[in-house]
Amino acid sequence: MDNRRAFIKKMGWATGSLSLLGTTNILGFQNPLLWRKPIRVKGKVLNHKKGLPKVVVSDGETVVLTDKNGNFDFVSTSKQSFVFVSLPSGFQINQLENGSAAFFKPLDLNKSTNELLFQLQPTPQSDDKHNLLLLADPQIQNEYEVEQLLNTATPDVIQTIKELNDPNTFGVGCGDLVYDRLHLLEDYNKSIRAMDIPFFQVVGNHDMDFLDSRTDAVSTRTFNSHFGPSYYSFNRGEIHYVILDDVFFTGTKREYIGYLTENQLAWLEKDLRYIEAGQTVVLCAHIPIFHVKNKTYLYELLSPFKTHILSGHTHRINHYFEENCHEHVVGAVCGAWWSGPICVDGTPNGYGVYQINGSDLSWYYKSVGKDKSHQFRFYQRGVHPEFPNSCCLNIWNWDPNWSISWYENGERKFHVRNIKTTDPLSTALHLGEKLPERRPWAEPAVTDHMFFFEPSEMDKITIEVTDGFGNTFIETVSPDA
Repeated sequence: MDNRRAFIKKMGWATGSLSLLGTTNILGFQNPLLWRKPIRVKGKVLNHKKGLPKVVVSDGETVVLTDKNGNFDFVSTSKQSFVFVSLPSGFQINQLENGSAAFFKPLDLNKSTNELLFQLQPTPQSDDKHNLLLLADPQIQNEYEVEQLLNTATPDVIQTIKELNDPNTFGVGCGDLVYDRLHLLEDYNKSIRAMDIPFFQVVGNHDMDFLDSRTDAVSTRTFNSHFGPSYYSFNRGEIHYVILDDVFFTGTKREYIGYLTENQLAWLEKDLRYIEAGQTVVLCAHIPIFHVKNKTYLYELLSPFKTHILSGHTHRINHYFEENCHEHVVGAVCGAWWSGPICVDGTPNGYGVYQINGSDLSWYYKSVGKDKSHQFRFYQRGVHPEFPNSCCLNIWNWDPNWSISWYENGERKFHVRNIKTTDPLSTALHLGEKLPERRPWAEPAVTDHMFFFEPSEMDKITIEVTDGFGNTFIETVSPDA
């Protein structure tokens, strides 16, 4: 009997408590585990004292609209113990004390009826134009990495926010906020508070309660205690945003797969019924949807819309085009796990900046410690050992809409070859059993954004790279040592 009691306490199933949450239970969160009594949920969504009609309210299972007076009333049986508002466009994103977005209320599972009030305030100006900063994989594990996040990466983000100078700027933490040390979420929150913009959070595989969970259903309780629900939606301007949890814990140590549960797909199907066909949807998840086992069903739900998917996880940049979806896999804030200045594909440590105007998106990748014009790296002839007669470029955020050329003797040339291979700097920093010293298991990754060309033997050439939005980046270099 004593052993059974110790086991139950360890797993956090003791009646009336969740001991594993400890002091992180800042939201009054109660995890329903696998049981759930039906709870009547009723309340109002108000703008000051006036009820807001046709606002989407959900518990992650049931999805309803407020009536003409801003009222909602439904019975909740969801395994998520939160009710959230799909924030309507034109209203401010309130913040929790930890800096993250406040768009939800925790349910009191001990009460048969919960009455909830959501107070929304209009934005000071239209949010048809707004900015999104996507921070993937800060992934802090120790004091050194906390210091790097707070004193190197965070000031860079703050400077970008100042330069954008837009009150409608918000952020998304795209998962792996920490590296298995869940108590460091408090330090991650310090970074978010310092940035002073609201952040929506995505759960990553290193943000989960793997060691003391037996199923995926209970693996996000610490994350939920800090940030609320694991999947939800909101609106800014003409864009409908969706956050999903695509990390599925298999119940064995830290094993997981990229997979979307039926609960999420069923909820999303209901959520998207309130979005007009042809509207732009921006979906954020940690694991690239390109690698998710049951992605086909998600693509079917998104087929009526123009969709951009934002993801992280791989510590490299990729652009995937499937169905009608453009997926942006963004480089890591921590690079190759805080081992140096780059990711495993040679992309600098950094984050994505997305600028929205109506239904249109433009974007760029911001390297930490560099000007936003820093969009490629040039290597002299012979630096890449596989191509001794070639110069090469790593254009990390490249997609097929970019163009590349170079000038020698005033003549513009366009012949470049796109070859899947590794980045020379990544090879120098990461290849070998003892490299890099902090993370000896980090290895250079083959990437699809390396380009090769053979200029004449000259003192100087000028490289010109233009992104899909007409922004041109120029560098004059020596092709030979």
